[in-house]
Amino acid sequence: MPEIQSTYSVVRNAWKNLKKSEIYNLHKDRMISWRNGSSVERVDHPTRVDRARALGYRAKEGFVVVRARVRRGGRNKPKIMGGRRPRRMGYNKLTPKKSIQWIAEERVADKYPNMEVLNSYYVGEDGLYKYYEVILADRSHPEIIADPKISWIAEPQNRGRVYRGLTSAGYKGRGLRTGRTGSAKSRPSIRSNGRIRR
Repeated sequence: MPEIQSTYSVVRNAWKNLKKSEIYNLHKDRMISWRNGSSVERVDHPTRVDRARALGYRAKEGFVVVRARVRRGGRNKPKIMGGRRPRRMGYNKLTPKKSIQWIAEERVADKYPNMEVLNSYYVGEDGLYKYYEVILADRSHPEIIADPKISWIAEPQNRGRVYRGLTSAGYKGRGLRTGRTGSAKSRPSIRSNGRIRR
């Protein structure tokens, strides 16, 4: 007798092996439409419902899912016209200190100032952009305030949490994914330890 899978596990397995799954052609069509669309766009339903629910999303009022796209790769700056040897010009291999996912979360938070970023997850990439879906929660919505599992986000100390690196992507970028042992230089923050990251 074949094993019965839940809907979420079917979606999860399809995203694990995307190129071999049945949704691959649909995914390629999505990439084309997303690239032609706006950089920050609200969506009616999560693309990866299993991932969204694991990160705290619930299909009720007060929750919003927004797709954001960010240009891939490092950064560069205009060429210095003064005399320098090439290695001292410093316009190649300039990588931001934040991950692309963290940048996507901040851009969505700028667009929706009355909401707080709960979390985000990857939904695709093409040759130029990476796409993430960001879960937002309305901190003043009665449904959010009444739910004991998410009401913490309405407290004043959680305002602007994405800008302070308190989301999962922010924690990873700050080097806080490890335990206490061996992470003395990254706690409570890199700046407070007198370290400048290049």
